[in-house]
Amino acid sequence: MGFYAGQVLPRIIDVACGVKMAAPLRRRVCEGLRGQVVEIGFGTGHNVPYYPSTVEGVVAIEPSDVGWRLAAERVGAASVPVRRAGPDGQSLPFEDDSFDTALSTWTLCTIPDAGAALREVRRVLRPGGTLHFLEHGLAPKEDEKVRRWQRRMEPVNKRLFGGCHLTRPITDLLTEAGFTITALDVFYEKGAPKPIGANFLGVALAP
Repeated sequence: MGFYAGQVLPRIIDVACGVKMAAPLRRRVCEGLRGQVVEIGFGTGHNVPYYPSTVEGVVAIEPSDVGWRLAAERVGAASVPVRRAGPDGQSLPFEDDSFDTALSTWTLCTIPDAGAALREVRRVLRPGGTLHFLEHGLAPKEDEKVRRWQRRMEPVNKRLFGGCHLTRPITDLLTEAGFTITALDVFYEKGAPKPIGANFLGVALAP
């Protein structure tokens, strides 16, 4: 990992993901989390203030040591225990059926094999557990013009933002991993260009 990816990019992401406009979305996606939670792509802990009282503990999956250090103040102020337990969402170091709920926010775009990560989340969720997700990805089919721009911009976006894809089909990835989507809101994020602002917020049920 080079200097930019290891030292600079986590700080850029910390600022970008901490904008006030994201707060209502984080609050929404955290609604309904309960029990023991695994959060993939924990980042710098911007979801921590929105964990509901039904959460008993959170295990954070975060590859960046710098990101985890930047999260220290938020983790320290959390109302529930939060511990880091692995760097790779594609290979979770837990037994089957270990968690009640899972959380992923703007994470699936950068994981090299998003399908593998989702299969791992499904594996460690107890039957009937839920994955709460907030992701950006490939725009709806009716917005082909936006999709074309996403394809044009993706190579540059990946280089600048640590492999961040713009064209991943979020709902397809979830269903292909064995989840059933029980709630879904598809929208363009206010203030963001459409090619990078096509968002998918919802809940997916593990069998």
